[in-house]
Amino acid sequence: MARARRGEPVDGVLLLDKPSGITSNLALQQARRLLAAAKAGHTGTLDPLASGLLPLTFGEATKFSSDLLDASKTYEAEVALGVTTDTGDAEGKVTATAEVAVSTPDIETTLQRLSGAIEQIPPMFSALKRDGRPLYAYARAGEEVARPARSVVVHRLELRAHEGTRLHLVIDCSKGTYVRVLAQDIGAQLGCGAHLAGLRRTRVGDLTLAGSTTLEELAALAPEARCRLLLPLDTLIGCLPRVELDAGLADRFSHGQRLPLGPGNPCGRVRVIGPSSRLLGVARIDEHGLLAPHRLVHQATDRNESQP
Repeated sequence: MARARRGEPVDGVLLLDKPSGITSNLALQQARRLLAAAKAGHTGTLDPLASGLLPLTFGEATKFSSDLLDASKTYEAEVALGVTTDTGDAEGKVTATAEVAVSTPDIETTLQRLSGAIEQIPPMFSALKRDGRPLYAYARAGEEVARPARSVVVHRLELRAHEGTRLHLVIDCSKGTYVRVLAQDIGAQLGCGAHLAGLRRTRVGDLTLAGSTTLEELAALAPEARCRLLLPLDTLIGCLPRVELDAGLADRFSHGQRLPLGPGNPCGRVRVIGPSSRLLGVARIDEHGLLAPHRLVHQATDRNESQP
């Protein structure tokens, strides 16, 4: 567990259970202030409507935030049938309503058709950019621009409950999947329209809500106790093969030197560990066993250590 005393740098990963109603950036800034962290980042945003898992990085851990961008995710979603909105979710303006006369088997068949590798057209109310301008800026100006379809994978689209016009779903999906668009597509295929009424993220890659904390829980702790919630620096890169270096090689690596380790080591990206299980950074090993630093962790004498 990452630790910090008064005056020490704050390094590590916080699994935040973000509340609905605020942006991911606001949640990040509130957590950063509570932890008195100089540097902070997140690993991919949640819409204000959504709640759930938002992994936050602090200090040296921000160097590995991008490692979760390609991770698959799990959501619990509530879809409201019979009402279409301009944003595809409950925060938008209602653009159409329709009678809902669909059976559970109809819904199951639709979910099966929308599972697997599918194409999605990104919504206008999104942060994707066209000619340097975010799509939501066009949408707010009443303009619609062409958006190319994107390939995504819906690994699981499971109906947990069907209560009148409300569907409760569990969704495992690849990066880049818009659950709002999925809700709209469900409504379109059922012929009644739909929008996303609620969304909660429960997993990002190998990280889950287990062990997460809320902003309220974080604020209620004493300052020194808050940093004890931080996970190690290498939490986001735990899937990478581990290469251990002795003190001499660790010092050379930390100064950006390439190291000829020879055969017998894994090729590709690896996490590099020094004495006392200290994370030194991420590197690449080529087919000849040459270890080349890719991203280094600053090695201050009081730096928090990563656990094996």
